Amino acid sequence: MKRKANAIWNGGGADGSGFLSVQSGAFSKMPYSFKTRFENNNGELGTNPEELIVSALAGCFNMKLAFVLNEADFKPKELNTNALLIFNDGSVTSIELSVKGKVPSLNEEKFIELAEYAKNNCPISGVLSCNILLNASLI
Repeated sequence: MKRKANAIWNGGGADGSGFLSVQSGAFSKMPYSFKTRFENNNGELGTNPEELIVSALAGCFNMKLAFVLNEADFKPKELNTNALLIFNDGSVTSIELSVKGKVPSLNEEKFIELAEYAKNNCPISGVLSCNILLNASLI
C-alpha cells in the first residue's frame, strides 16, 4: 500500500501559509499556517502537522486494537480513544493515548494487556520515536 499527501507553503515561517491535501480526498487544500499551528485563537479554520500525527495515531491504534480483540475472540462494540500530543521546545516529546472500550465478556486486566499490545504494534506507533503513554479502561 502507498499513500500520498501534498503540502504547499507560501512565504516565511511565521507569516506564510499553505494547504494540505490527501490522496483519499478526505480533505483537499486544508489551510495551515503558523497561526493554526501555534496560536489558533481567532477561530481561523485550519490544521497543523501535530494534529494530523496525533489523529493518525488514534485512528490507527483503534483499528489495530479492534483486530487484536477479534483475534482474541472478543467483539468490541465501541473503542473511544483520545490522543494528546505534547510539543515542547520544537519537538514532539510524548503522546498520551486514553482508550475506553465497550467489549462484552472482557475483563479490565485483559483489555489493558491487549491495548498495550495494539499500541506497541500499530503501524503509526512504529514510525514515532517519542514516548507513547497509554491509559486503558472498560466502560
